[in-house]
Amino acid sequence: MSTILFSHGKESGPWGRKITELAARARSLGHLAESVDYRGVEDPARRVEMLEAAGAAAARPLVLVGSSLGGHVAAAAARTLEPAGLFLMAPAFYMPGFEQYTPQVIPCPVCIVHGWHDDIVPLENSLRWGREHRAALHILDSGHRLEDQIPAIAALLESFLATL
Repeated sequence: MSTILFSHGKESGPWGRKITELAARARSLGHLAESVDYRGVEDPARRVEMLEAAGAAAARPLVLVGSSLGGHVAAAAARTLEPAGLFLMAPAFYMPGFEQYTPQVIPCPVCIVHGWHDDIVPLENSLRWGREHRAALHILDSGHRLEDQIPAIAALLESFLATL
């Protein structure tokens, strides 16, 4: 089984409802689940360093799961950590002022989940990045936080883990 390492978004915490429920599903399948605490850390580069340190200490195989800024951070850390897979929810790719930091080298399978009604990170950003990296892309009838779609996301995560 894998270690699932969660990376939360800018305005959330390491054990918000979405991560807690996804971690419970992962554990029910026999995986380990951990989450990095970025609260109080605004610098995305520092968040990447923190995730790389947590990932380096984690048991393998490793799967990175990130939401919003945490998705961007997880993708950036993937180059160093070489996870078995990358599961991203509304990843903050190509955001104004940070376009040059959007990761371009991804050494593993990627699954993206995004909401049709996301008013924080445009859906087009995930479409563009997903197309460039041949990622699986699931678009749900939801907004940025995707909290009304947790059961569907948990099923997608379970399916993704089964393919790795």
